[in-house]
Amino acid sequence: MPTLEWIGKEKVIDHHREVPYRVLDKKYTYNGDASENMVIHGDNLLALKSLLPQFEGRVDCIYIDPPYNTGNEKWVYNDNVNDPHIKKWLGEVVGPEGEDLSRHDKWLCMMYPRMKLLHQLLSDSGVIFISIDDNELSNLKCICDEIFGPKNFIANIAVENDSRARPYNSISITHEYILVYKRSDAFSAQILHNGSKKFRFYDERGGYDLYELRNRNSDFNISNRPNLYYPFWVNPNKTYDNDLYEIDIEEHDGWIKFYPQESKGIKTVWRWGKEKAKQNLNTVIFGRKAVGGWQVVKKYRGDAYSLNSVWTNSEFSSDSGTLTLKKYFDEKRIFGFPKPPALIEQCLSLVAKKDALVLDSFAGSGTTAHAVLNLNKRDGGNRKFILVEMMDYAETITAERIKRVIAGYGEGKNAVEGTGGDFGYYELGLPLFRQDHSLNEDVGPEEIRKYVYYMETKERLPEKSEAYFLGEHNGTAYYFYYERAHVTTLNHEFLSNIKAAAQNFVIYADVCVLPKKFLTQHNITFKKIPRDIARL
Repeated sequence: MPTLEWIGKEKVIDHHREVPYRVLDKKYTYNGDASENMVIHGDNLLALKSLLPQFEGRVDCIYIDPPYNTGNEKWVYNDNVNDPHIKKWLGEVVGPEGEDLSRHDKWLCMMYPRMKLLHQLLSDSGVIFISIDDNELSNLKCICDEIFGPKNFIANIAVENDSRARPYNSISITHEYILVYKRSDAFSAQILHNGSKKFRFYDERGGYDLYELRNRNSDFNISNRPNLYYPFWVNPNKTYDNDLYEIDIEEHDGWIKFYPQESKGIKTVWRWGKEKAKQNLNTVIFGRKAVGGWQVVKKYRGDAYSLNSVWTNSEFSSDSGTLTLKKYFDEKRIFGFPKPPALIEQCLSLVAKKDALVLDSFAGSGTTAHAVLNLNKRDGGNRKFILVEMMDYAETITAERIKRVIAGYGEGKNAVEGTGGDFGYYELGLPLFRQDHSLNEDVGPEEIRKYVYYMETKERLPEKSEAYFLGEHNGTAYYFYYERAHVTTLNHEFLSNIKAAAQNFVIYADVCVLPKKFLTQHNITFKKIPRDIARL
């Protein structure tokens, strides 16, 4: 596969691994003590790294509106590659030669490690939407192909965002783009319906009817369509919604083999060949009990429609985003070019889960949270959001907007009803390791325990973990024997307090006095603090 090269790439291609891991420091919670929604103030590269122990592989949807890199430095947000934060970062990572990079090189150096971390956070069934314009569209497409894989490209959506744009070179630029990629083939877009048709059956993706995959016209049969006559196997012990059964075109022990039912003594055939059937097993086609045997049925969603790749709704315009923000702030121009909530709501309409976790690491004025809260109010969903904003307005604009959306704002005819909801506000905290690689004990034992368990299992620390027992994963029990005030020793006395009945044990401590032979005999792996704590 062709890859994109640029000056500085070798310095940033693995930089996401070198970024120090910092804990997140909660400053306050708005409208609730235990909110799962988050607004994080800080460099999004550091913040994304800090989210990994809790959220790697768990984010269902990402929307980002990164700098467009137009070359016009008067734009504060959509063109902040020359922002002091980014220039400082380039100088530290790329080095002095960073001063000689083109603005496109700088943009790619900034984006690449952030995209790598976003890829890590996205779930297998997740999807990412990225707003961009012509300045970096081709470069963004190339690095997305490299990170997500070209086969996971879904669409390049053109969005009309300004019907009154000034002409440049005799052509008025009235649109920008949203690039859409999935994490893997596990992503399945929400089925959209026009709402007029009534269905016999419903599942988490909406309504459907069932139709036989067998071709009921006996003129099509084994004699003239032999490639459409083949067996299915049905698993009688695994069912889905509405009495549908798991099927396969491969043989399995204990499964039941069946062919298309005969009609008047004629061996009928399926409507689909093996390859198409294989691609749709247990997503579109299923097994179902029938009189005298089994049949294959297809879920048919007759009122389904697809979104076009060109979005022209006036609610998606830049003016709409500005007017929406004005409803919540009295200042005339508090933020330049905010995205309208309706645009992000349309993106989220393709995500089937009503409890989806949505991440925006270029949060700006907080439109993504606004869109999530709107949708939850509209359909009773329980979607959660994580917003990251590096600029100083993270609290005064981003978080403040979300507060006003939740509580409602204004009076009289200009009043806007609140959506309800809550969130926690965070700052980037201390690094887990000091520059000399020693453990930074000031972060607190619970943050250290979360990190250690994640590095061992790639899972979140169980809520019911005990003093030294972190949890059990795949037959291994993990212990972190740590005390800030004194040296901990792995000895027989400590082992006598172990209650977990596991096949293997991984035990962290400062010192181990048990013989290696004893450890091996009892399937114990000793890891020294801090030497053997892996770096994220």
